[in-house]
Amino acid sequence: MKFSKIRKHFPSLKRTLHGRPVVYLDGPAGTQVPEEVIKTISDYYRYSNANTHGHFASSQETDRLLEATRIKIATFLNAPNNQCISFGQNMTTLNFSLSKALVRSMQEGDEIIITQLDHEANRGPWLNLKEHGMVIREVNLQPDGTLDYADLEQKINERTRLVCIGYASNIFGTVNDIRKVRKMTEGKGIWLLVDAVHYAPHFSIDVQEIECDFLLCSAYKFYGPHVGILYCRAGLLEKLETDRLRTQSAEAPYRIETGTLNHAAIAGVGAAIDFIGRIGDGASLREKLVNSMEIIHQHEMKLAKRLYAGIRQIPGSTIYGPDIDSARRAPTLAFSLEGIRPDKVCYELAKRAIYAWDGHFYALRATEVLDLEKLGGVTRMGLVAYNTEGEVEKTLEALRELNRSS
Repeated sequence: MKFSKIRKHFPSLKRTLHGRPVVYLDGPAGTQVPEEVIKTISDYYRYSNANTHGHFASSQETDRLLEATRIKIATFLNAPNNQCISFGQNMTTLNFSLSKALVRSMQEGDEIIITQLDHEANRGPWLNLKEHGMVIREVNLQPDGTLDYADLEQKINERTRLVCIGYASNIFGTVNDIRKVRKMTEGKGIWLLVDAVHYAPHFSIDVQEIECDFLLCSAYKFYGPHVGILYCRAGLLEKLETDRLRTQSAEAPYRIETGTLNHAAIAGVGAAIDFIGRIGDGASLREKLVNSMEIIHQHEMKLAKRLYAGIRQIPGSTIYGPDIDSARRAPTLAFSLEGIRPDKVCYELAKRAIYAWDGHFYALRATEVLDLEKLGGVTRMGLVAYNTEGEVEKTLEALRELNRSS
């Protein structure tokens, strides 16, 4: 697929508001969906809508598509096999299920490390384990939106059982050094759980390279439907006491999947991965996906740098998070304009058909630590594969106009 032609695959990009084409800078909360994904979901309902493990055609087609999608996700994450991939309603639900399973393998006084930077979906399930006698330690967030790795290393001790960390921040765009964290925990019997929800749309993932025990992501962040995805290191899920009905398979990856899955949406996840793979080149799907993500990231960061530079030139603006030229940076910008609350910024942008978000985006602890809650959080914009230079320029002009008129 020619990268310049990517926009034609997204029907929602044709939408107009008050005669203006819509600019979607809301990608960090969920990307738009290509026609191929929409058609795949629709076709499932037309031709193959059935529950699993039947003797008839539509049921057997459902069985095949579920396993085919597991294989594609395993390739997307470079997991060793499809038995490492479980589905769920969303990342948050899967993480709550995982937390309840993991605590059954722990003893009172065992310690879990979380961070001040993370989305609440990778904090709340672990904080809840205090009621089971677990000790929760919190890694400090620094003023530049990065984690204090010295603080993390200091908090690891002989009682640490689990470290939970995000791969990339959904508010500041900070990319955390997962390999560095893994080295801190090596040989100590500590599980490493990675929240890759915000990382997966912008970078290729290799779970074997980072040596994590668990990794979670959500397909609606990378051009797919709302489906949560859990990777578990091979042989680990079978050892966990998950909540499940006695009729549910005790084998991985089904052991943590409760009830009937959203088969149509899962079919759409497979289509989303196929769509990403067609952007790049390579001899295998894995090679295509890695190349595609590199192409997407280069495009996104080019736009992010232009948006960053333009916002910095606006009098009274403040951008939070690492410098845009940092090697550990996602194309997500959080900023404020002096004297204008973030909800007002987004309201005025929305009238101009520019979609952005205001608030804390469930990274509530981060906004508390940096004292941003009193400001109403921040304005957040994210660049993804279908955004353009023209959209960035239109957004900057709108922000300059809003700043002049305030």
